[in-house]
Amino acid sequence: MDPDLMLVIGLVVGVFSIPSIMGALADGAVPRVASIAVLISGGLIVLAIRDNPGGYAVSDIPDVFVSVVGRYIN
Repeated sequence: MDPDLMLVIGLVVGVFSIPSIMGALADGAVPRVASIAVLISGGLIVLAIRDNPGGYAVSDIPDVFVSVVGRYIN
Protein backbone atom coordinates (compact mmCIF):
# COMPACT_ATOMS: atom_id res chain seq x y z
CA MET A 1 0.00 0.00 0.00
CA ASP A 2 1.18 3.49 -0.79
CA PRO A 3 2.55 5.35 2.27
CA ASP A 4 0.71 8.51 1.26
CA LEU A 5 -2.57 6.62 1.16
CA MET A 6 -1.88 5.07 4.57
CA LEU A 7 -1.19 8.52 6.01
CA VAL A 8 -4.40 9.99 4.62
CA ILE A 9 -6.55 7.05 5.75
CA GLY A 10 -4.94 7.19 9.20
CA LEU A 11 -5.61 10.90 9.53
CA VAL A 12 -9.22 10.57 8.37
CA VAL A 13 -9.94 7.68 10.74
CA GLY A 14 -8.30 9.61 13.58
CA VAL A 15 -10.36 12.72 12.94
CA PHE A 16 -13.59 10.72 12.71
CA SER A 17 -12.86 8.97 16.00
CA ILE A 18 -12.84 12.24 17.97
CA PRO A 19 -16.65 12.77 17.90
CA SER A 20 -17.12 9.13 18.85
CA ILE A 21 -14.86 9.56 21.87
CA MET A 22 -16.64 12.73 22.94
CA GLY A 23 -20.09 11.16 22.53
CA ALA A 24 -19.16 8.10 24.55
CA LEU A 25 -17.67 10.18 27.35
CA ALA A 26 -20.72 12.45 27.40
CA ASP A 27 -22.98 9.42 27.77
CA GLY A 28 -20.81 7.97 30.51
CA ALA A 29 -19.90 4.95 28.39
CA VAL A 30 -16.52 3.46 27.64
CA PRO A 31 -15.33 4.50 24.14
CA ARG A 32 -14.35 0.99 22.98
CA VAL A 33 -14.92 1.42 19.25
CA ALA A 34 -13.29 4.85 19.29
CA SER A 35 -10.27 3.41 21.06
CA ILE A 36 -9.89 0.77 18.37
CA ALA A 37 -10.22 3.47 15.70
CA VAL A 38 -7.49 5.52 17.39
CA LEU A 39 -5.20 2.48 17.49
CA ILE A 40 -5.82 1.76 13.80
CA SER A 41 -5.23 5.40 12.96
CA GLY A 42 -1.99 5.53 14.89
CA GLY A 43 -0.79 2.29 13.33
CA LEU A 44 -1.46 3.53 9.81
CA ILE A 45 0.31 6.82 10.49
CA VAL A 46 3.34 5.06 11.96
CA LEU A 47 3.50 2.65 9.01
CA ALA A 48 3.28 5.55 6.55
CA ILE A 49 6.09 7.44 8.28
CA ARG A 50 8.22 4.29 8.43
CA ASP A 51 7.65 3.37 4.76
CA ASN A 52 8.28 6.85 3.36
CA PRO A 53 12.05 7.25 2.94
CA GLY A 54 12.13 10.97 3.75
CA GLY A 55 9.37 10.98 6.34
CA TYR A 56 6.71 13.67 6.46
CA ALA A 57 6.85 17.24 7.68
CA VAL A 58 3.72 18.89 9.03
CA SER A 59 3.76 21.27 6.09
CA ASP A 60 3.70 18.29 3.67
CA ILE A 61 0.39 16.89 4.94
CA PRO A 62 -1.97 19.15 2.93
CA ASP A 63 -0.04 18.43 -0.29
CA VAL A 64 -0.09 14.70 0.39
CA PHE A 65 -3.81 14.78 1.15
CA VAL A 66 -4.64 16.67 -2.05
CA SER A 67 -2.43 14.44 -4.19
CA VAL A 68 -4.00 11.25 -2.80
CA VAL A 69 -7.55 12.53 -3.20
CA GLY A 70 -6.76 13.75 -6.72
CA ARG A 71 -5.15 10.45 -7.66
CA TYR A 72 -8.16 8.38 -6.61
CA ILE A 73 -10.87 10.71 -7.89
CA ASN A 74 -9.41 10.94 -11.39
